[in-house]
Amino acid sequence: MSGRRALCKDSNVTYEVTVNDGVYADSTIIKDISKQGKFVEDDDSDPPVVFFCGSCKLPVGDSLSWAGSEDEKNQILLKRVSDNVLVGEETHFSGTCKKDLGCLKVHLTCRGCSSLLGMVYISTPRKLDHIRSLFCLNVTAIESYVLGSSSQQVAAVSPKQQPVTLEYRQAVERQLDEIKAVTLSMGQRLLVLEGDQQSKSQM
Repeated sequence: MSGRRALCKDSNVTYEVTVNDGVYADSTIIKDISKQGKFVEDDDSDPPVVFFCGSCKLPVGDSLSWAGSEDEKNQILLKRVSDNVLVGEETHFSGTCKKDLGCLKVHLTCRGCSSLLGMVYISTPRKLDHIRSLFCLNVTAIESYVLGSSSQQVAAVSPKQQPVTLEYRQAVERQLDEIKAVTLSMGQRLLVLEGDQQSKSQM
């Protein structure tokens, strides 16, 4: 399943929405700087956090795209997600929660395992304008990793004394693939930011 991206801007933030069919209208995003959510990226001293699919562990986003959280619905809000997140084509009517009653949404699923990750609201009442067109990920469907939080060290033994098993090699390869995916994602984001800065400097 393939999609296309729409890069939207307003006076405060830039956000990106991937769609398979149809175009989402621009909307004003109010950035939530509350630190009551489970994941917080507003403090400059906090290291970046990478979010993974809770089932297959594919990276789905990071805290550099943080837009807030919805504690009542146990969700985090991101302005961008990785290509491992697919935006559904079918529109659903939200009627399970009193707060978002009457909203139109599409589901977000994992490209790797098809697990339901969350939703994108495409039509909301005025009181929920701040979450429209944002990627709302269910905290129960994802896992997180804080970059630089590793503390375990390998004991100082001779390489000849340390056996390399197939399981160990596979684990290392998975970690390298995850690091590569995160590095590529951040590199692409830096290119977008540099392009925006160049465009502003030419205006």
